[in-house]
Amino acid sequence: MKIRPLADKVLVKRLEAENKTSGGIVLPDTAKEKPQKGKVVSVGEGKLLDDGTRQKMQVKAGDMILFTSYAGTEVKISNTEYLIMDQADIMAIIEK
Repeated sequence: MKIRPLADKVLVKRLEAENKTSGGIVLPDTAKEKPQKGKVVSVGEGKLLDDGTRQKMQVKAGDMILFTSYAGTEVKISNTEYLIMDQADIMAIIEK
């Protein structure tokens, strides 16, 4: 199944939470924070502007991103969890 977000929406697969702290302490599932990092799976065509043109998307499929804490809506598709969020909820692209 392929999902194509509409307008300026972005489909993101959240990265896995860390299992232990930088000091080596193993965290139980209840203490883990949801990561604010993910990989862009697909993007919409861009926001429709008043003059009828589309605003170009700043992210593309495959980009690693940082997003705000409460960004997007969680959806489950084929037993995989994703987030659908506005492009405005993305704070940065992680470059190697």
